[in-house]
Amino acid sequence: MSGLSDRIDEELVRATKARDRSRLSALRMIRSALQNRRIEKRAPLTDDEVVQVLSGLVKRTKESIEQFRKGKREDLVRKEEAELQVILSFLPEQMGEEEVRGRLQEIIRDVKAAGLKDLGKVMKAAMGEMKGRVDGRLVQQIARELLSS
Repeated sequence: MSGLSDRIDEELVRATKARDRSRLSALRMIRSALQNRRIEKRAPLTDDEVVQVLSGLVKRTKESIEQFRKGKREDLVRKEEAELQVILSFLPEQMGEEEVRGRLQEIIRDVKAAGLKDLGKVMKAAMGEMKGRVDGRLVQQIARELLSS
């Protein structure tokens, strides 16, 4: 079992003892997603795989928040935002847009990308380095912008 997975289990015990229902709900969701991935893989998860699962949960939660906002369900938006904060607490510090932009400029220079045709090379290098620290859609959006200029 990975250290990150152990940390999640410890937080689950703390939330149970503290009777923190919202945090407990989020931690159970995380644990369930990790267990499902463990069953699919039929082996314990590494920290990188745990980060990958958590990143997927972040993406799904952000999409839910967007949909609930469109439906004017602020109660559900607040619940999802609280869950999002719990999930993010287990991920490495997220990169800001300017930090991503700067790093992408370096990557474009390193891989000698000449235009949009090299987007795949840039994305492969960028996501290999930034996985779990940034949303892939943001990376792609900035990379397209930089490569088309």
